[in-house]
Amino acid sequence: MAKPEFSNRIPRLDSDAVGRIARLSVCVLVAWAITACTPANLKQRSGYWADQAESARAYNQRVRFLVMHYTGGDEPRALKVLTGASVSSHYLVGDHPPEHGGDPIVYQLVAEHERAWHAGTSAWADRTHLNDSSIGIEIVNMGPIDTASGPAWQGFGGDQIEAVITLARDIIHRYDIQPVNVVGHSDIAPGRKVDPGPAFPWELLYRHGIGAWPDAPTVEAYRQRFFRDMPSIAAIQSALARYGYQLPVTGELDQRTRSVLISFQMHFRPARYDGIPDVDTAARLWALNDKYR
Repeated sequence: MAKPEFSNRIPRLDSDAVGRIARLSVCVLVAWAITACTPANLKQRSGYWADQAESARAYNQRVRFLVMHYTGGDEPRALKVLTGASVSSHYLVGDHPPEHGGDPIVYQLVAEHERAWHAGTSAWADRTHLNDSSIGIEIVNMGPIDTASGPAWQGFGGDQIEAVITLARDIIHRYDIQPVNVVGHSDIAPGRKVDPGPAFPWELLYRHGIGAWPDAPTVEAYRQRFFRDMPSIAAIQSALARYGYQLPVTGELDQRTRSVLISFQMHFRPARYDGIPDVDTAARLWALNDKYR
């Protein structure tokens, strides 16, 4: 039987193939040379180069506020609504967040540099339309519910609040958000929104470095003062506006003032939120302004 013959010859390339390989090699070398020789401060964009060697100092972060919400429904419904065409938030914290490596998992639905549609018509301090300058966190919670003993507010789960605390602390640190600018939807849209409601544990969040809370001794000192001489409605309106609420000073206990007082009480005196400007409400408000404003 004849032995098979094996060829060690390399197939010859035609001239077109050789030309293509040569051109490709040149392109690779040119690309490598451009990359290797390009200063680190030059960043290539579509049709131009951006020189980032110099940096301006006169700027700040777009994000100045952190807004807390509740969903008013369960998690599947919240995901459906928040990924629809009408409303969104940057984050959604489930009622029982799963874990990975011992840390909670939250939904990020909108990139932080993008504008989510969570605040609507809103105002706080010197800003309006807070969608432009805030990050929104939606928390799965039914809000007000009917129970055998009457209407009540659903509480927030321990593992859920732990996830909120971890998430909020990270956002606050990265954007240097001031305590008075960690607010509820009800704070920035009083009379229109009530979330995250009086069951939301603002004081607990404060103890973990999130948001504002009045100092007890200062509150007590103002209580003693206001038992003797309660501030006028105009003074209370002025103090609420100083703290951040959008409220004209009319001297009248009108519906707008009642709505703002309810929002303030839900946040800082959730045991009673009737919109009545009593001694305890005024003492907490004055203590907050002393501490932060």
